Amino acid sequence: MVEQASLFGDGTLENAAQEPAPVVIGGDDEREHAAARVAELNHLLEYHAYRYYILDAPEITDAAFDKLLLELQGLEERYPELVTPQSYTQRVGGGLVDTEQFQPVTHMARMYSMDDAMNLDELDEWLERTEAALGAGNAAYTCELKIDGLGVALTYENGAFVRAATRGDGVTGEDVSLNVRTIRDVPMHLAAPALAQMGSDAAAVIEVRGEVYMPKGSFLRLNEEADAEGREPFANPRNAAAGSLRQKDPKVTARRDLATFVYAVADTAPLHVDSQHAFLQWLRDAGFSVNPNVARCTTPAEVHAFCAEALAHRADLDYDIDGVVVKVDGFGQQDELGFTARAPRWAIAFKFPPEEKMTVLREIRIQVGRTGVLTPVAEFDPVTVSGSTIARATLHNIDEIRRKDVRVGDTIVVHKAGDVIPEVVGPVLEKRPDFSVEYEMPASCPACGSPVIHEEGEVAYRCVSIDCPAQVKERLAHWVSRGCMDIDGVGDELIDKLIEAGLVSDVADFYQLTVDDLAGLDTGRTYQKDDKRRGVRAGDPIPVGATIAAKVMDELVKSKQQPLSRVLFALGIRHVGKSVAELIARRFLTLEALITASEEDIAGIDGVGPKIAQSVRQFFSVPENLAVLERLRVAGLNLEEDLSGEAARAAEQTGVDVSLAEAQPLAGLTFVLTGTLERRTRDEAGAALKALGAKVTGSVSKKTSYVVAGPGAGSKLAKAESLGVPVLDEDALEQVLATGAIPAA
Repeated sequence: MVEQASLFGDGTLENAAQEPAPVVIGGDDEREHAAARVAELNHLLEYHAYRYYILDAPEITDAAFDKLLLELQGLEERYPELVTPQSYTQRVGGGLVDTEQFQPVTHMARMYSMDDAMNLDELDEWLERTEAALGAGNAAYTCELKIDGLGVALTYENGAFVRAATRGDGVTGEDVSLNVRTIRDVPMHLAAPALAQMGSDAAAVIEVRGEVYMPKGSFLRLNEEADAEGREPFANPRNAAAGSLRQKDPKVTARRDLATFVYAVADTAPLHVDSQHAFLQWLRDAGFSVNPNVARCTTPAEVHAFCAEALAHRADLDYDIDGVVVKVDGFGQQDELGFTARAPRWAIAFKFPPEEKMTVLREIRIQVGRTGVLTPVAEFDPVTVSGSTIARATLHNIDEIRRKDVRVGDTIVVHKAGDVIPEVVGPVLEKRPDFSVEYEMPASCPACGSPVIHEEGEVAYRCVSIDCPAQVKERLAHWVSRGCMDIDGVGDELIDKLIEAGLVSDVADFYQLTVDDLAGLDTGRTYQKDDKRRGVRAGDPIPVGATIAAKVMDELVKSKQQPLSRVLFALGIRHVGKSVAELIARRFLTLEALITASEEDIAGIDGVGPKIAQSVRQFFSVPENLAVLERLRVAGLNLEEDLSGEAARAAEQTGVDVSLAEAQPLAGLTFVLTGTLERRTRDEAGAALKALGAKVTGSVSKKTSYVVAGPGAGSKLAKAESLGVPVLDEDALEQVLATGAIPAA
């Protein structure tokens, strides 16, 4: 076990965690003390994270850890210049923003693929070839579990983390540094014992390789959340890990509970180790997460035994494996064996066979997700697979059912995809009963009875009724959210209570609520002690109360004045986001005009098109939707778009000149913003350009008029240059916003 002093070379850190060092007030001295404390807190957090995530031997409580993190966040808020990419605050989806994510990264050395042995005979053939090449009895082997995750390369310079990249094609990957920083078991600094072993090479650039994976428990929770929210679940933990690692927002990655196992390096020379077994110990000393299920085997028989043991216990692990990697242990012997064009000759992956069982498909049921998507689910006789009993599995969509030709009554083969997710492999055709028929998707929603929509070119079948009970919570939450009707004080908890009490089932019900309805709702919390003055006892439920209820009612009344564009966005019409809602509202001005508009009229709006028009027309063809809209009208909602004074409002919000906003000098021009702007955020700059009539998009094409590029601009700038699109800097942008004219080149 690694001791604290050996990790960071300072035996006083533990005391520092218990007694925070005071910051002396007084100019430069105060900042110097703050800088020292920030460095100290970062070391402490790294150390205790290592104890918790790697060694599973925490020394302090979660509350004490959180206290250290809060102190660090407070100091960095006061002294933002002390925030560095290596700070622990940047590991939890913090403030750093990558303006151009997923840039290409060239690996220090090629990340090779691995040859597979699909059975023991093929494994034995490889062992025999290896023994023949090195001399019988001369080779030892390191056996490691084959983690079914996403390959990554982690680069360190002077012992500090500088970059993380995906495997890609083995030569070039994608930069995912910000997201990898959020993975708690990835060290930001190599620990002292490993650096000491490197000696004079401690400052060398080191690129280690491993797998990012998602633990099975975390994967199941993620898919349960997806199911509850009507999102498509991930097929297996590997897909979940890959999707999580490529999120544009690091905060999303931070919530996904990813982990790593590290097992390889681009160049062994600086490490001063001579075998894979010794290298794995170096990784542990450096602070990396290394799989504990590793064995050094001296005979082929021992390799067989390890593979058999791994196969027998794979279901007991909290992570997904699909085999065993067998490597020649000695680096000198690895060099002697070399590589083929695609893989090392000194390693092979023994792949496990999937466990499959036969059962009978009894029924195909339909689940309705929060977005209205109808998902067919197979229900079959319970069967035990990979250590647990399963009785149902998603069939995803009608195309998948057709592809597999699955029918009710079939004897089917099932397994667990990635050893976790139940999956129907297909039918046993020789056992198919005579009465079997092809499955057809229902014409009406099983949750509400409304007609089901199937758009041409799409696989999904949808219910688009806004009073469908399967979709109610998410529709209600979307309606009140900022950017939609902006009803402050109505969050998920209150919506849950309103639904439980039977007070709301669609968005029009919000406007039938009274203060008494809201005040009497149970908040889900209880009083912690007796309060005779208020007549409550410890354990009594805490109601919303009249004060908060009155504030919510004021917000509901205020929301009635929102323009038609907000209402259209809040209704959650498929394909209609905020910008499209604004385009439609500006064209038709009233809800009544939009309801009676043809699909061709809607599609004729610049920026809308036939797909969106079809979705809008379908929405307004559902009688239940029209009934809800009528109730909104009766409740007094605006349902109109007032364009008078729009230019003045836009000018006031963005700081541009009112006369320029009224003249719309940039109408017909399309801008793309990239890189970091110093005087405005990109959102603020985009809003100012729109106020002058410009269109602002997120991607560069031949139709782009100008690209505004600040420091850190990447692929968008490169694409603009390749297409010959004019590029403006921030000074030129400010001139455009001040004058409404493009400066001369």
